Amino acid sequence: MAPSLHPLVDNGITKGSASFAGGKLHCLCASKPVEVTLGGNVLHNHACGCSKCWKPAGALFSVVAVIPRDQLAVTANGGKLYVVDSSAAIQRNACKECGTHLFGRIEKEHPFKGLDFVHVELSDETGWQEPQFAAFVSSIIEQGFDPKGIAEVRDKFKSVGLETYDALSPPLMDAIATWTAQKAGKLPA
Repeated sequence: MAPSLHPLVDNGITKGSASFAGGKLHCLCASKPVEVTLGGNVLHNHACGCSKCWKPAGALFSVVAVIPRDQLAVTANGGKLYVVDSSAAIQRNACKECGTHLFGRIEKEHPFKGLDFVHVELSDETGWQEPQFAAFVSSIIEQGFDPKGIAEVRDKFKSVGLETYDALSPPLMDAIATWTAQKAGKLPA
């Protein structure tokens, strides 16, 4: 039997709406949940196998997207948030009580500075952009997944229409390379 990749992937992908206008994310606390309001739809939504992204219980992958920083606001119980690892490039803000990551923000110079990382599964609204690809797939091996099963994981992603990568998707890798070349003066900014 194939492993659980993520609840938003396991039973097929539900297409989002191009006209979706955003909504609210909530942590998993039963009382006084942290609320984050997103003022638009997300971009580059994808399954991620890295060891740092928040995953629901039993899932091998997270599903994470980005939204411009100015479209994210903490709108309730923000005092419950803390930064999980202040040395990481992405400052993941999680609830102190339930541990759910509400958003990740990049504060230092980085190709994705200005974009916040979010998990739209924490929303009750429907219409969010669906996962577009799977990233850092081989990273689940580093976390103890049996390498003999990685082909089955890749096959399961492909069966629901997602390409798998061991880094980010080619357009995102191109964006990182372009930013790096611009910073080095090899391309115009």
